[in-house]
Amino acid sequence: MISSLQSIIVSTNRFDRARQTRNATQRDSPPGGRAGQAESSWSISVWKNLSRTQYYRVFMTRRAVARSFAPHLSSALIACALTAAILCGGRLLAMYLEERTIHSTAPRDFFIKNQGLAFERAAARAPDILLLYGSSELIDPIPNRASDFFRKEPTGFEVCPVGKAGTTSLIVLQKLGALGSALHGRKVAISLSPSSFLTPSIRPDFYAGNFSLPAASGILFGNALDPNLKTAIAKRMLQFPDTLGKDGLMRLAADCLASGRSSDRVVLMALWPLGKLQNIILDLQDHFEALVYILDRGKPIPNWLRTLISHRTQTLKTRSGESWETWTAESLDAIHPARDAAFRERVASAGEWTDLELLFRTLTELRARPLILSMPIDAYAARGISRSAREVYYDRMRDLARRYHLPLIEFEDHDADPTFLIAHREHPTPKGWRYYDRVLDRFFHNNK
Repeated sequence: MISSLQSIIVSTNRFDRARQTRNATQRDSPPGGRAGQAESSWSISVWKNLSRTQYYRVFMTRRAVARSFAPHLSSALIACALTAAILCGGRLLAMYLEERTIHSTAPRDFFIKNQGLAFERAAARAPDILLLYGSSELIDPIPNRASDFFRKEPTGFEVCPVGKAGTTSLIVLQKLGALGSALHGRKVAISLSPSSFLTPSIRPDFYAGNFSLPAASGILFGNALDPNLKTAIAKRMLQFPDTLGKDGLMRLAADCLASGRSSDRVVLMALWPLGKLQNIILDLQDHFEALVYILDRGKPIPNWLRTLISHRTQTLKTRSGESWETWTAESLDAIHPARDAAFRERVASAGEWTDLELLFRTLTELRARPLILSMPIDAYAARGISRSAREVYYDRMRDLARRYHLPLIEFEDHDADPTFLIAHREHPTPKGWRYYDRVLDRFFHNNK
């Protein structure tokens, strides 16, 4: 650029000297003479040469700048291509290792499997693994637990438990909706706890502790579910603003889905590419964490996360020193009308029924093949409650499952049975898990 400016200055100086010579010649020659005409022609020629020189210099300068910019652009494109290749290669490697190790990771309970989707997808693709969703009963190390009983595939399949304390139907449906087409025609079992249907609403801390960002983003920006169903799910998710507040994109998408206005639909369409990009980023992160877990050979759940309460129901004592079985029998015989009426009201007003229906709708639209396992009401919760009042819960559960044509096992014959569930905790005892295992085995091997 400096050299071109110097050339222009030199050309200008030459033109000034030529103009001074021309003026001197014009003073010495008569007007209209040949010398004046020649000088005029020569002046025009100089102007043309100067203009061409300036244009050429500027044009060559632009071409030089373009040539210097081209290598930087090529380097940026090559760097982007290499980054994309590395990410795609890492994702493929992670998926390969997930499928190769799924039979060893499926029975385990660990954080990445519960909060992510990579291991669940791998389990859904395996023909000899049954996904079992539930709550804290799945991770409680009780003898005969399904994940332990079927670990070595004694009947030809393994159980992959997904869940932890406080998991509810709204959390489970988000995971299933995010898996989408991976569940088409696949068998999946879901364990339900009656205590969730005896409270007016979900505890926000329980929901936040089980909230999964990949699952929530996958269901909001996925294509597996009908828009009307996604609208209903978004309305329920907005009732827990603390979880969506951490991601402004999902919060805005949920607001647009829940409003139902045409203008918000336009905004949602504008957000859709960003949502898809977010799903890709979360998927890469999920596979990267799974890859690190596999290469690190996994680590068992710390002992301090295990429960400290004994699982032997025979040793449980009341404050008066009476055995648990005697205290339970006496409590069941004594019916309290006020407690009986309160139990009926709690079952009727529980918000979990709304989430359970959304879960059933999700299973239907995904064309999955589910089995619903509903634990019986434990003896502790049945104190002072009549059998007719407890039957309200079983009847409503049956009616909802029948409406969506889903198979349901309630274990109603073990209602208030202290040997089936652990007192105060609503977890199956070793005997209760034997019933669970038998049902799961028949479900997996039965084509109907």
